[in-house]
Amino acid sequence: MSDPKYKSVITSLDQASLGISIVVAILIGVGLGMGMKSITGAGWTLWLGLFWGVAAAILNIYKAYKKQRAALEEEANRHQHTAQ
Repeated sequence: MSDPKYKSVITSLDQASLGISIVVAILIGVGLGMGMKSITGAGWTLWLGLFWGVAAAILNIYKAYKKQRAALEEEANRHQHTAQ
């Protein structure tokens, strides 16, 4: 069975979306921190928002890692069964 025609395009877009999601997660966290700072007046809430954004970005990376690892294991299993 051959690979789908647009597999390389889909793979590239999936990898680009990871980079975009990292930036967006951090920007949303900073935005939340700035909003909390303007509401409460406490400067540390900006850092709290930044921390949340970085934590969300790390979570996105972890999820992408798990997805990629599962895909690689599935591919390895498929080749193993084909060889037998």
